[in-house]
Amino acid sequence: MARIPCTPFLLRSVVFALGFIVVVFIAFQLPELKMDHKLKTMSKYISSLAATPEPATNKCGLLKPCPFGHLAFKMTSGAANVIGPRICLDDKLLMSTVMNNVGRGINIALIDGRTGGTIRRKHFDMFSGDVAHLIEFLKKIEDGTVVMMASFDEPSVKLNDEARKLIADMGSSYIHELGPRDSWVFVGAKSLKDKSPFEQHLKNDPVNNKFDGWPEVVGMEGCLPQRED
Repeated sequence: MARIPCTPFLLRSVVFALGFIVVVFIAFQLPELKMDHKLKTMSKYISSLAATPEPATNKCGLLKPCPFGHLAFKMTSGAANVIGPRICLDDKLLMSTVMNNVGRGINIALIDGRTGGTIRRKHFDMFSGDVAHLIEFLKKIEDGTVVMMASFDEPSVKLNDEARKLIADMGSSYIHELGPRDSWVFVGAKSLKDKSPFEQHLKNDPVNNKFDGWPEVVGMEGCLPQRED
């Protein structure tokens, strides 16, 4: 049998061919190796999630549960003139756009300070409405009743000194400063002797407003002590 002479050219060709085969093999195997690595990484991530316990769900979505004898609450003001305020008490949604019981102006929920039961919910238009209706409503509230208020769209144009004083007597610190299109939420009580710790207020500021013509939403959450007397 005749031998094929091993020339440098032939040797380079064989080496090149073998190298090409190796490269092609790796190229086909690489996606599988990457996919296998991704699957292993994803599996570890899912396992870690499964091993991590879900955080406890507290009433009204509070970060921490309220102590015994307290009512959990969470509330937000309206967003511009588009989305109404939201008021939740003891895991019950009292007022919201979805419930169709909010409106432009000041939205109010009256709560029994002993039981946490809802007494009444109403909103008063403070742009084109009559402030006399709000004043009459506020005067009829019984002592000790918890009062939750939230602004929406325009809360102050029709407010007068009498209406502001009635709300200030419920513990509000900012009602005398409440101006056109301000964002405001407040929780107080009829005939409250001290200022309420539950109040947030953000002025309408054309330079810093988040929305076109309105400040951003304000909100707060906390625990309301129930009355024992």
